[in-house]
Amino acid sequence: MAATERKLPAPAISPETEPYWQAASEGKLLVKRCQNCGETHHYPRSICPHCGSDRTEWTTASGVGTVYSYSVMRRAPVPYAVAYVTLAEGTTMFTNLVDCDLDRLSIGMKVRVVFKPTEGGPPLPCFTPA
Repeated sequence: MAATERKLPAPAISPETEPYWQAASEGKLLVKRCQNCGETHHYPRSICPHCGSDRTEWTTASGVGTVYSYSVMRRAPVPYAVAYVTLAEGTTMFTNLVDCDLDRLSIGMKVRVVFKPTEGGPPLPCFTPA
C-alpha cells in the first residue's frame, strides 16, 4: 500500500526556539518582532536580520498569508509542496503546503496555518488554502 501522507521529522529544539515550539504545540504561530525597527522575522532568532538589534520579542502571528513562491516535489514517495508564504504581518517564511490539490496551487493563493504532527516532536506549522 502506498503512503498517502508525508512523514515530517521532529524539529531540533534549542533554548532559543523552545517558546516557538511550545506555542506550536498549543496551535499558535509565533514570529519575532524587533523592538528597535519594528520588523517581524521568521525563522525566529534573537538577532534582528533587518537592523542587527538584539531587542526582539515573541509575538503571535495571525496565521494567514499569501503564497509568494512554491515548488512541488513529485519524485518523493509521497508528492509534496514547499513554499515561501508571506504572512499578514509582512514577514515571509519557508514552509510546507498541505491538505491541498498540488495541481491547483498558485502564486498569490491565500493560505492559513495548520499544525501537522511530526515524528516524536512538536507539531510543525504548515499552510493550507484558506
